[in-house]
Amino acid sequence: MDSTPPRPPHRRPGIPLGRLLGVPLHLNWSWVLLAVLVTLLYGQSVRVRLELSEAGGYVVGLGFALCLLLSVLLHELGHALTARRAGIGVRGITLELLGGYTEMDRDAPNPRIELLVSLAGPAVSLALGLAAGLAWFALPAGTVPNEVAYIVAVSNLLVAVFNSLPGLPLDGGRALRAAVWAVSGSQLRGTLVAARCGQVVAVATAAGAALLYMVQFISLFGLVFLLLVALTLWQGAGASVKVALASVRVPLIDVDRLARPIFAVPSGTPLAEAQRRAAESGPPGAALMIADTTGRLTALVHQAAADAVPVSRRPWVTVDTVARSVDGLRSMPAGLRGTDVLTVLQADPGGEYLVTTDERVVGVLRAADVARVLRSGPTGPSGPAGPVGGAP
Repeated sequence: MDSTPPRPPHRRPGIPLGRLLGVPLHLNWSWVLLAVLVTLLYGQSVRVRLELSEAGGYVVGLGFALCLLLSVLLHELGHALTARRAGIGVRGITLELLGGYTEMDRDAPNPRIELLVSLAGPAVSLALGLAAGLAWFALPAGTVPNEVAYIVAVSNLLVAVFNSLPGLPLDGGRALRAAVWAVSGSQLRGTLVAARCGQVVAVATAAGAALLYMVQFISLFGLVFLLLVALTLWQGAGASVKVALASVRVPLIDVDRLARPIFAVPSGTPLAEAQRRAAESGPPGAALMIADTTGRLTALVHQAAADAVPVSRRPWVTVDTVARSVDGLRSMPAGLRGTDVLTVLQADPGGEYLVTTDERVVGVLRAADVARVLRSGPTGPSGPAGPVGGAP
């Protein structure tokens, strides 16, 4: 039920549903759980109320679940099409247990577009709720169409109202962020204010659910569902803060500063000996590489694989067994900074990159070092990348 900030490309879990108006659609497996619960619980309720057969009640329940799915899809399409009209690329829509989300290529460029994109979804839900309400009045009472129209109207109106509450990750939180952004001139401040409000909404939702259960207004299922919603809101608000703070640190990403210098050893060198030489003669934080007899770099020792070798076995294991050929490694030019580095890393977020100058390897950049900057600020493993080390 909300739109999300940009994310690195990844394989979405669930079922691909194709494209609608050019937007890729995915159905998360968690929605199947929701469909089963709605079919069983609502199906039993409507069967008693309308005196249907057991099978008929479940058919109506399944029909309502599909109406919910369509309602959420239209809600998210409101976000997606508004964003696309504003020039923001849309990566796709994912429908899941508690609604859905629209994944965009980037944040809105200004508060006005942020406000329009955020309110488009609730506006669609409000329109669907009013249309279903009119259908409820028009259809004969006590019939299946009348019953479905009523529950679709109520659910969409509730979605429109709840999503408009002023707290991230709800759409109303994005609207609040746009307002604070417009007044203060700081998108970060808007995000922090809206995220804290989102945590307040989460606590209020949990407290309200407990109160409604105590007065027997909702069932145990309703209590559990609302507590799950509250937990999701709390986690989403916290994630919004982390993403906002990380975005401030993006300009601190500097390949020249983060790249580890190189210390090369000959092929066949025992791992323990290579690590001893690097510790005694190499620069701090150096990346171990393997060089042939001509001094040409042929492979990079994979740090995680080397660390996994027990200390007692390292004298008997050569560096070649825990290394990757340079032919299979990606590279990036020295001097790269900020979002340009992140764009390259999206292709292999868990890997290591050879840093080059005029096709000469001058250092090694590890994605983990970039992630450390985004988490904790401008600290790096070493100084500027040094020249390629020769085999001692």
